[in-house]
Formats: sequence, C-alpha cells, structure tokens
Amino acid sequence: MIENALKILETSNLFITGGAGSGKTTLTRALIEHAQTHGKKVASLASTGMAATLIGGQTLHSFFDLGIANSQEELERNGKLECSKKIHKLIHSMNLIVIDEISMVIAPVLDMIRLRLLQAEFNGKLVVIGDFLQLPPVVRGNETIYFAFESPSWERFGFETIHLRGSFRTHEEEFLSLLEKVRHASISQEESLSLDALVRPLPEDKSTITLLYGKNISAQNHNRSQLAHLHGDEIEISTYVTVHDKKMQDRDIERFMTESRIEPVMILKVGAPILFTRNAWNYYNGERGRITSIEDDCVWIKKEDGKSVKAERVETTKIRWVEKAKVMNEEKLMTLGQFPITLAFAITIHKSQGMSLSDYVIETNEIFAPSQFYVALSRSISAHRVTLTKPNRSWERLCFIHPKALGFMERMA
Repeated sequence: MIENALKILETSNLFITGGAGSGKTTLTRALIEHAQTHGKKVASLASTGMAATLIGGQTLHSFFDLGIANSQEELERNGKLECSKKIHKLIHSMNLIVIDEISMVIAPVLDMIRLRLLQAEFNGKLVVIGDFLQLPPVVRGNETIYFAFESPSWERFGFETIHLRGSFRTHEEEFLSLLEKVRHASISQEESLSLDALVRPLPEDKSTITLLYGKNISAQNHNRSQLAHLHGDEIEISTYVTVHDKKMQDRDIERFMTESRIEPVMILKVGAPILFTRNAWNYYNGERGRITSIEDDCVWIKKEDGKSVKAERVETTKIRWVEKAKVMNEEKLMTLGQFPITLAFAITIHKSQGMSLSDYVIETNEIFAPSQFYVALSRSISAHRVTLTKPNRSWERLCFIHPKALGFMERMA
C-alpha cells in the first residue's frame, strides 16, 4: 500500500480514509518515515492537541499561525491575515505536510490552510487522513457543521484517495459486517438483533470492565467513585513540566496540558485497573492491566496476559520551527512528562479514539453526536469483549450519522 501512496504523491496530494482499525495511522507513519529517511522535511499536524500528540506533531493553528481564528474573517480581525516572513519560510521549507483527523477540521479552517500554502508558495505535497463517518468537527453552540470536503479548497487540492478496507483490530467476519452497517447507519432487523445480543448484564465487580461514556463529567465521576472503593492510599502523580523557553507562561502550560489531554495530577492506587494510552514494544494503546507498584520514576503494571511491564514517563513536547543557518529546525518550547496510562474504570468515547479495547461497556444513553456509537463500538477487538447497556431508543436512532458525511463517502465509493 505504501508503494501506491508514494506513487500518488509524485504527482498529487493524497487523502487516506477507511474505517476504524483499517491501518490509516500505520500507513501515515510509514509515509512520514520514508520522507524523513530520504532527507525531506515533514510537518505532522492535527486539528486537536490530543491527536497531534499521538502523531508526535503540533496543531494546525500553531503551525500555520492562525491564532484562535476559525475563519478568514476572524483571521483578518485578529491581524493575522498576512503571512509573516517566518511562517512563509517555514511552510515553504516543507516537502510534505500531513494533517491527521481531517474529519474534525471545519471547511473555513481548510480555506485558511490553503491561503497560507498559497502565501508561502508551498510546492510540496499535502496528505490528509481521516474518516468522515467518525466523529465530526466540534462547533460552537448551534453553529452549522461545514466539513472540510465542503470547502472549495478541497476540490482545488485535487486529492487522490486511498480507501483502506477491513480491520487489523478484529478478524471476526460477522462483527466486521455489523461494524460496517453501523458505520453507514444501515440498520435492518438483522443488525438490530445482533446489537440486542450485545446487551448483557454488568458484572458486580465494576473494576473488571471499562465504561465508555459520551460525557467527560460522567467518566470522571465514575473513576472517582470506583477508586474510592479500593483499599490503600491514593497516590498523586504530578506531571513533570520542563520549560525550554523562558517566555512560556503558566497559562501556556495549562493550555498545552488541556490540548494534550494530560492532567496536572494523576491520582492512582495500587490495585487500580488502568489502560495504556500509547503504543510501545510491550503494550498497546487501550491494553488493560492492574497497578502492582508505584515508584517515583515508574509504575509497574501486570497485564491481563500475566506479564509485568514497567511503564516509564513519556514526554509530550510542544515545538516551534526556527531558522538556524538558513535551515528550518524544530525547537522545544516545553515538555510534559507523565506515565502513559489512565484509570480503566471509565473513559470518554472521544478519548478512546485510536484505542483497541476489550471488556468494556458502552453507555448507550450518553450517545449524542453523529457517528459516536460507531466510534465506541469499533474500539472492540471482539464482539465477545464488548457489552451494551439497553438504550432508551431504537438502534436505528442510536446509529445516526451526519447526512452530508454519508453523502460524501457514498460519492467516493
């Protein structure tokens, strides 16, 4: 597949899409590594701080110097319509710009990105990755959602598309078929019966499962109450903050923590169940375990397969690009150091994106956004390892997606 992607990039920009677990991230990383190995400069970007953290990059707004603007009108009001010499040189120096989670980028932001690329006379290639049948962009209040593909810029970029099929997360054919039906909101009586079969009683011991909530406050409250039931002392694990640029202020640190979804203080107990939030050689994002020991520089965790692993702090770095000796290089602004784990009693559906989960429960009555149910269900490695709470509405009403996103994906099929 990488050979096909590289061939496309010789002449065109590229859009990589596909369902959950289809290998979008793997292909993207391979493209980035290939470009860097061949001495090319790559900017890895995403619409949110959390998504940027997972690809080791930065946010769109930071890289393109968009400030807090969400449209060209706001960009002009904020005095940032013109491209500074520094940003011009930065963008112009790139050979490849990669934008992850394109489904969460609104049309006006894509227009601002194209404006910056034109201003900087960018002559490299653009790769965008995402699935428009997953979570849509977050908009203010009751604002209308305008997807990136609705922007005139989408057509002008002239993307060639690679549509990845199947799933590396699960190999159960019946479950894969159900996931595709849910993804496209095509629910017949057969799918309703399959979903009914996933509604099962919850175990008495809630520490053996992870509850997936739609709302952050629900996940926080459940984690607090379940942690309180465990014997032993609560241990506070502060996030290490290293400031590399003295101009960084407290509010900058707080904003970066919020964007990266890293708590200033993590509260843990020995015996608490956890989920890993990163991939490593001996654990994967979403894998479950229990804390056996907490030390200053590491947390020992016994995984479900019986193996003990040592989790050390992982660094999340905010960067900027600076010119040195006429070459653009990355410069660190600040670094956060925290263990790559989160309490497994509960997490939000949004936080679960990218995870492969087992033994979890979807709280169906907290589904409120298009494609949210599909994102939650598609985290599972098996139909036998996911449970649904009984919804207070029909499966057809629960499995809803944004009609504009569905229309776009059907036109591309």
